Amino acid sequence: MKFIKYSLVALTVGSFAFAQNQKFTMAEAVNGMRSNLAPKNIAQFSWSDDGQSYIQSVKNAYLTTDVKSKKQDTLISLTQLNQNLGTAKLKSLPKINFVGSDKAYYVSGNKLTWLTKSNKTWTIGESITLGENNDNLQLLQDKKSLVYTKDNNLFINQNGKETAITNDQNKDILNGQAVHRNEFGIKGGIFAAPNSEMIAFYRMDQSMVKDYPIIDWSVTPAVNTNIKYPMAGQKSHEVTLGVYDVKSNKTNFLKIDGDKEQYLTAISWSPDSKYVFVAVLNRGQNHMKLNQYDAKSGNFIKTLFEETNDKYVEPQNPMLFLPNSNTDFIWQSQRSGYNHLFHYNLEKGLVSQLTKGDWLVTEILGFNEKQKDIYFISTKETALERHIYRVNWSTQKMERLDKAEGMHQAVLSKDGSKIYDVYANATTPRVANIIHTNNLKSENILTSENPLKNYKRPEIKNVTLKADDGTDLYGKIILPTDFDPNKKYPTIVYLYNGPHLQLITNSFPASGNLWYEYMAQNGYIIFTMDGRGSSNRGVKFEQAVFRNLGDTEMNDQLKGVSYLKSLPYVDAQNMGIHGWSFGGFMTTSFMLKHPEVFKAGVAGGPVIDWNMYEIMYTERYMDTPQENPEGYAKANLLDKVQNLKGNLLMIHGAQDDVVVWQHSIDFLKSAVDKGVQLDYFVYPGHQHNVIGKDRVHLMQKVTDYFDQHLKK
Repeated sequence: MKFIKYSLVALTVGSFAFAQNQKFTMAEAVNGMRSNLAPKNIAQFSWSDDGQSYIQSVKNAYLTTDVKSKKQDTLISLTQLNQNLGTAKLKSLPKINFVGSDKAYYVSGNKLTWLTKSNKTWTIGESITLGENNDNLQLLQDKKSLVYTKDNNLFINQNGKETAITNDQNKDILNGQAVHRNEFGIKGGIFAAPNSEMIAFYRMDQSMVKDYPIIDWSVTPAVNTNIKYPMAGQKSHEVTLGVYDVKSNKTNFLKIDGDKEQYLTAISWSPDSKYVFVAVLNRGQNHMKLNQYDAKSGNFIKTLFEETNDKYVEPQNPMLFLPNSNTDFIWQSQRSGYNHLFHYNLEKGLVSQLTKGDWLVTEILGFNEKQKDIYFISTKETALERHIYRVNWSTQKMERLDKAEGMHQAVLSKDGSKIYDVYANATTPRVANIIHTNNLKSENILTSENPLKNYKRPEIKNVTLKADDGTDLYGKIILPTDFDPNKKYPTIVYLYNGPHLQLITNSFPASGNLWYEYMAQNGYIIFTMDGRGSSNRGVKFEQAVFRNLGDTEMNDQLKGVSYLKSLPYVDAQNMGIHGWSFGGFMTTSFMLKHPEVFKAGVAGGPVIDWNMYEIMYTERYMDTPQENPEGYAKANLLDKVQNLKGNLLMIHGAQDDVVVWQHSIDFLKSAVDKGVQLDYFVYPGHQHNVIGKDRVHLMQKVTDYFDQHLKK
């Protein structure tokens, strides 16, 4: 047997934790970190326009705090609003959207109400009826024009007058909404010019995509709603980009050449509102062109550059122009193997690569124009943490701005003079500081107490294993409370191990999930690890799964299994596995491809056959079924049901529109055909994830299943 070397780093949770005896309820284990056990926070933090103060939400009010004097004032409150509303009182304060220092609005139902400030007093202004089924609301830079969708069409509202931008009668044509199933970083479908005079928008024709039924079982008789779900290898929808001229009330469409099924993403405007830029990606997702178009005519101007990869290219961020420049911009690209910042000029092309190294930029925060600095978040210190940096776009000098270990998030003031830095790590629930960028002095504005201090906490160890190619794999093992190394414990592996998700970070709580700790309190060992294919480790790490989903990932997770079996206190005869979505696919794959390893598995919302998953995601990692029949066949679990030896519980949301219900239904049919018994449960009313109070029911069911099959 090959000897495998393991490295363990003990994580100190704090001796005080072991002196406490309170146990988590299932409700606390599932929802506690978002409710009664949530660390204290500064809600809805935002900077004032001048950066001298910040705004936060408290119960039924918004407060403003002066950074220098620390003086707090009530900016607006429910009481103030209700004094202006006559008999139509608000029961609670809605989310207020501040537009400068003296203007704001809120949306309630189908109405938008303006608020204006005069002499420190807010008064109710005009209310605008947006109509039923309004969505995707945007306020333009002119601070008066509203753009939104109603059903499948797009509208603009100016001074209370509504004008239809589109009028498509075919309900299968959607305007102003997110397209390509929100892949490629797409979050919306409305892109207003900086001068508010033109509005670019997505138009998606999905009439050629087959209908897929989603049944509402809460009424009698049940009601079917068809969605458009383009599956791998089948016909995809067709997207174009319109540009509406507000003054002329006319729309031109950009003249974008190429396959009608190509992807249009990273939409951005030039600061002078003359040009629209589009990342045009072929359906094969291995060739991208960043194109420039004339906004008024829609004519193609030129291709700024192209990116290709023998596996895939994945543009996720629009270009970002430098302050007060119509020519220089920042582009994020993984072309070097990690996501980095590249400085481009529209005429000269590439100016410089601003960040380099075996780490990646995860977010751009903004600029300090005076200092020529770009602020960003990255994994430079370690993939297990996020830290705040700045790089000078002129000298390329780079500097880390925070000091504490852990996962940092940040909000930069508009002028780049201050950073709101909030972080957590294994032993720190939440700390918020303000960093002054001129001297890097930091002022603490929040240090949360540990909401778990009265609970019986397990010991947690960080684990570093080696993949078969020598790559480090990061994981955690959570030991049972009252751990006795001379005993053997049932063990559960929780996994996801798919693209765009990372489970293992230096965050709070150290375990990563209070359900893990609940299980530890009830005599289980929990192990979780990010194998190759998961995110934030660079292109090579992620692309290791290309064309063979479930193969490399399983090899990596088997390293975890070998590690667990090497521990004298792991009961290798009573091991379980659990995961959801991609983790559900991995769980089911393990139970069928390595049926001797786990005695019990719980697979939630599992992909069973990648032929039935969406085009954009699946074809990126697998190519089409026509191009890669072997990969699809190997990953398909429908013809492997007969291998099941252990106990498998499969769970699905009845209205799942991400991993459609047919995946597990077909799996059940295959089990019946082959005389294989398994357990099954459905959550009516839930889509891909079971949330809210019903999630407590879900995790109790998962827990009961492991208790039934893993505890002697």
